[in-house]
Amino acid sequence: MAVKLRLMRMGKKKHPTYRVVAADSRSPRDGRFIELIGRYDPHPHPSIVEIDNDRALHWLEVGAQPTSAVKKLLEISGAWGQFRVKRGDVHVVGEVAPPEERERKSKKARAKAADEAEEAAAAETADVPEAVAEVTDAVEEVADAAESAVAQEAGEEAVAQVAEEAAPGPEVVEEVPAQAEDAEQAAAEPEEEEAT
Repeated sequence: MAVKLRLMRMGKKKHPTYRVVAADSRSPRDGRFIELIGRYDPHPHPSIVEIDNDRALHWLEVGAQPTSAVKKLLEISGAWGQFRVKRGDVHVVGEVAPPEERERKSKKARAKAADEAEEAAAAETADVPEAVAEVTDAVEEVADAAESAVAQEAGEEAVAQVAEEAAPGPEVVEEVPAQAEDAEQAAAEPEEEEAT
């Protein structure tokens, strides 16, 4: 016995409402069913969808096949998503971005795009030597400035050192007592007289 999840028409003429049922696939549309699992009323805006997700999930797990209309209703209620997760079709870790759609291009358009990409890459590589030269010049200028600063500091240190060596130290003046000066003068005078 193949079980189907399908709609069973109810309601008035020209104003239908539906029951969502699990039924034998051989039974007529509005005939016998195994279990009632929900209802669907398309007339109010928004339409009413009431489905017992636990029972719908049970029937899906045991192999019941939903019709296309019931599958849409199960997607709206969330039972179809739960079934796919349990079955392993959907791996829920985080949201995965949908794959990007590729534009269809002719061979000429693809060749033109490839040529443009090559030209762009060539232009980028042509700019690299100029940039390297600019960086090298800047490094040399910084090195020259550093050398001159070091030389200037060394020169200033050398000048300070030479100035210290050449500068006379404090003069040492001995004060000679006045009596000692007179005695020296007196000793020098007799010698001069003898020479005359």
